[in-house]
Amino acid sequence: MSDPQHSDSRRGGAGPAAITSWILFDLAAQPYFTLITTFVFAPFFASRVAESAVAGQASWGYATAAAGLVIALLSPVLGAIADATGPRKPWIAGFSVVIVIASAALWLAEPGAPYAVAIALIAFALGTIAAEFAIVFTNAMMPDLVPPERLGRLSGTGWAVGYVGGMISLILVLGFLAARPETGLTLLGFAPLFGLDPETGAGDRAAGPFTAIWYLIFVAPLFLFTPDVKRRRHAGSAVADGLAELRRTIASLPGLPNLALYLLAHMVYVDGLVALFAFGGIYAAGQFGWSTVEIGLFGILLTITGTIGAFIGGRLDDYFGPKNVVIVALALLTAAAIGILSLDARTIAFVFPVAPPAPGAPSFSSAPEIAYLVLGGVIGAASGPLQSASRTLLVALAPRDRLTQMFGLYALSGKLTSFVGPFAVGLVTALSNSQRVGISVLIVFFVGGILLLLPIRTAPRQRS
Repeated sequence: MSDPQHSDSRRGGAGPAAITSWILFDLAAQPYFTLITTFVFAPFFASRVAESAVAGQASWGYATAAAGLVIALLSPVLGAIADATGPRKPWIAGFSVVIVIASAALWLAEPGAPYAVAIALIAFALGTIAAEFAIVFTNAMMPDLVPPERLGRLSGTGWAVGYVGGMISLILVLGFLAARPETGLTLLGFAPLFGLDPETGAGDRAAGPFTAIWYLIFVAPLFLFTPDVKRRRHAGSAVADGLAELRRTIASLPGLPNLALYLLAHMVYVDGLVALFAFGGIYAAGQFGWSTVEIGLFGILLTITGTIGAFIGGRLDDYFGPKNVVIVALALLTAAAIGILSLDARTIAFVFPVAPPAPGAPSFSSAPEIAYLVLGGVIGAASGPLQSASRTLLVALAPRDRLTQMFGLYALSGKLTSFVGPFAVGLVTALSNSQRVGISVLIVFFVGGILLLLPIRTAPRQRS
């Protein structure tokens, strides 16, 4: 039976302005992950703000783990409270304030400045927590915007637009703000805008305020044009009931075997995806000697193919169903991981010797580097639809009246063991003294995710 309160929105859907504004949230949020957590501020912190690269990587890892723990513990709790009270926008607004302040605060992390390390780590952790919480609540708005048969298209378009935002923001920061200290020029050969001093890492630190301004601009339409559900009750009286409902939901998971199995599968394959992105640049730097510039260009490639993959994957999701899209994406990631395992600076496909990159040769000029770029394109093309279809699969399996809560459990399943993949890669690398052998454990996570997904049953979806 359908939920009468939402039946009209499920069939008719929201208007174009409301849907477009919801999609723009992905555009608003993505630069936080692209610029701060992956390609610009994180390597800047490890190499120039922290006492040493080793200390920087360790402390950044601790901050990431602490944020992940808070997200894992509180996401389902907040989701349960939100489901009891109704509206999602007030929660998104509160977390948006934290995202903006935390991002802007990263400007203060000047190398050598007092408390720079503490400011960077605290701001990063708070911003990460707020960004992930905001995503929980925006994801839960999806079924109120389009009918069920269009959820894949909505999710895929959102991910694609988000990837575009990440790519544009990365190009803008690397091309116009962040300069190499050796040359004083940006990736595009310009002097940095606004007189940003590369000696103090001003361009890298500017990624923080840039992210804050970008987020404010593109999140605003969500609050102006996307409708919210009506308030059911006041938050104070809903807290106890929301927590009690969460306990009942967790206890009821054995009675929802498809959903429970999916949350387990999601936990497994997300661990592999986290590790793949965490070590992809490290592997390239170790095997091919890539610098930040080459890794940044590699990131742009992944973003482009991820955009295309998410856009096409959303259409395939509507036609074939999210479960099939997730399984195919995991199969592609498994193949890419095997391909990466087969490469190093002197070898392709495990056994075929090739000439290593010559000193002073142009970037990406050797056969292994070209092969790695191709595999990176496959990773981007698969990870876009994987993440897009993952959230629509959750919508397909979760009880409608507890959707925000279920997205909290979904976030929990993505964060609870997210340290396992990177830890496994690090441990196997250390024991084998081989980056290639260390990367091999990713295959276990992707194949494990596929095996757990196979028994899951979903209702047939109408095709539009």
